[in-house]
Formats: sequence, structure tokens, C-alpha cells
Amino acid sequence: MTVNVPADAVRRAAMPVLVALSAAHFLNDMIQSLIPAVYPIIKTAYALDFGQIGIITLTFQISASLLQPLIGLYTDRYPLPYSTVAGMGFTLVGLVGLAYAGSYALLLLAAACVGIGSSIFHPEATRMARKASGGRHGFAQGLFQVGGQAGGAIGPLLAAFIIVPNGQASLAWFSAAALLAMPLLGWTAGHHALSTPARKASHASEETPAPGLRQVAFPLAILIALLCSKTAYTASFTSFYTFYLIERFEVSVQTSQVMLFLFLVSSAAGVLFGGMLGDRIGRNKIIWFSILGALPFTLMLPHVGLVWTGVLTVIINLIMSSAFAAILVYAIELMPNRIGLIGGFFYGLVFGLGGLAAAALGLFADRYGIDTIYQVCAFLPAFGLLAWFLPSLRGARVS
Repeated sequence: MTVNVPADAVRRAAMPVLVALSAAHFLNDMIQSLIPAVYPIIKTAYALDFGQIGIITLTFQISASLLQPLIGLYTDRYPLPYSTVAGMGFTLVGLVGLAYAGSYALLLLAAACVGIGSSIFHPEATRMARKASGGRHGFAQGLFQVGGQAGGAIGPLLAAFIIVPNGQASLAWFSAAALLAMPLLGWTAGHHALSTPARKASHASEETPAPGLRQVAFPLAILIALLCSKTAYTASFTSFYTFYLIERFEVSVQTSQVMLFLFLVSSAAGVLFGGMLGDRIGRNKIIWFSILGALPFTLMLPHVGLVWTGVLTVIINLIMSSAFAAILVYAIELMPNRIGLIGGFFYGLVFGLGGLAAAALGLFADRYGIDTIYQVCAFLPAFGLLAWFLPSLRGARVS
């Protein structure tokens, strides 16, 4: 017997799963954000240069990127919802290691453990969010990413008002976040069956034969190029924005962390807005606007004072952060039978590209100065012109 479930009922049933995934994403990315947030502290404590700071980011993000596509590919065939709990265990170990590392090598090892935790978490969580979407794929990915963006944004505030006054060892206090996330992820995995009706609601798109690699290679290459430009620009802020503010405007460490928080928290609004609007007007238009639309503001940023620097960085991130949900959903619609692989690959790509960009920008800053980074990176959003060549997808809209 086949039972037809109303779409509204499916969405109401799946909403607790989406909210729980978003909350877990918040805790996961909050912990991750503590790594760049404490860079000013460990730079002084360990006598590091900008290149070594960039290598810490590279270690964390490479470890987070290499495993994700492999884990996603495996879980496409053999879903492992409880693996997210194990991933949070790696994150917990890495966090404690960062708190008590006695050398630069141990800092790198601890950062790698946090990266491994992310590589396990994101592919399976992306799959669960997709299955729990009730057909609103952009909204589901946007809501899932809101948690991550909000968690990433709060890290600088925690660093400014807790870690800076109390020192590196106070990182261990945030073990409570990982311990809270573990049962939450266990509950989410146990209720993964709630997403099964959503699969029926989107049966037409999920069960169609997957296109061949030749058909999707060109649009995937464009998406990767767009993601490269966005990630490289964002990396200049997550790793070096506080140093830029301190050096150019002579603000305190705490003030720089608050301004970094304002930059990062704007992502939460941007990803949700981009995901929801993409469901209505199409992914192509959102991708086009979210990259190229930031160009006028990035070109202005290196030439304004402190107040306008804060204003422009928020505007830039509001626009650019709307891209990732649209890019991810567009890629999944290209290969609807490879959700885990696409989720793992694109999240992994963000981490890997971010790490490479941070390392390269760190070496660039050591040679040419921190100001020059933002003058050069200002032109990166021009890559948004590539969105013109993305083909329209019928599944890009949901009525």
C-alpha cells in the first residue's frame, strides 16, 4: 500500500532534524573558529611569523579536505549517520590538544585532529539535511549552514572575552561544546528515519539516472573556479583580518576580534537568504550576484577608514556568503545520486583551498606587507563573470 504524505506534513516532521543539524553545525564550527581566533595569542607565545600562522591553517584545512570526498563516496553506498558522533570525538581531542600544546608541532597535530573531525561530520550531515529538506533543498542547506556560519562567527568574541584574558589553556573550557554536540548528533542520527518521507517528496529528482561525467564536467569546473575566488578572499579575513586592523588602525586585539565577529556573523544571514532565494529564482542568478556583486565593495575596502572598513566588510560578506548554499545545491542537482560525494568534495574543497590560500597569503604578507593582501584580493570577485556560462537547471526552482 502506498500512502501519500502531504508536503507540509513532511516539512513539519523534518524540521526538528534540520534544526538539530544546524545546532550541531553551530557547535562544530564554533570550535573550529577558535583556531584562527587565537592566532594573535599563539603568534606571540610561540614567536611565530605569518608564514607559520598560515601553515597552521593549512594543516587544519588540508586534514579537513582530503578525507571528506572519500567519506562522502563511501556513505553514498553505506550511510553512517552515527559517524558524526565519532567525528566530534576527534574535534574534542584536537581542542584539548590546542589548549595544552607545548610546541609548534603539537599545535599542528591538534589542528589536524580538528580537521579530521570536520571531514567526518560534513558529508553525512549534508546528506541528512538534503533528505530532511521536504523538497526545499536551498532552504535546508541554508538553515544547516546558518548554524555553521553563526558558530564560526562567535569564535572571535569568545577569544576576545574569554581566551585572551585567560590564556591559551582556557580553550579546554570549550570541551563542553563538543560534549554537548555528541548526544545531539546521536539523537539526530537516531531520528534519521524522519527524512525518509522527504525522499519520496523529491522522488523525481533523486531517482533520475545520474548524468555522465562529460555532461557535468564543464559546469562543475566553473563552480570550482567560483568557489576558489570566494574561498581565497574569505581566507584573507579569517586568518589575517585582525592583524590588518591592528597594524593599520592600531586597534586592540579585543576590538579586532569584535570586528572579525561582525564580518563572520553576517554570513549567517547571507547563507539563509541565498538558499531560500535560490529555491525561488534559480541557483544561477544567486551565484552570479553573490560573487560578482561584491566587486565594487572589495575594490573600495583598502582605501577607507576604520568605520567604513567595518561597514564594507559586513556588506561584502552578506553578498558573498549567499554563494555557497547555491553552489552546493546546484552541484547536487547536477549529480543527485552522489549527495555524500558532492557534499564531501565541496566542503573539502573549501577547507583545502582556504588552507592553501592562507599559507600563500601568509608568505605574501611577510614579503609585501599585510595591506597589500587586501589590495590584490580585491579583484578576486571578478571571477563571478564565469557564472554567465553555467547552464540553467530545471531543478533549480522549487514552486
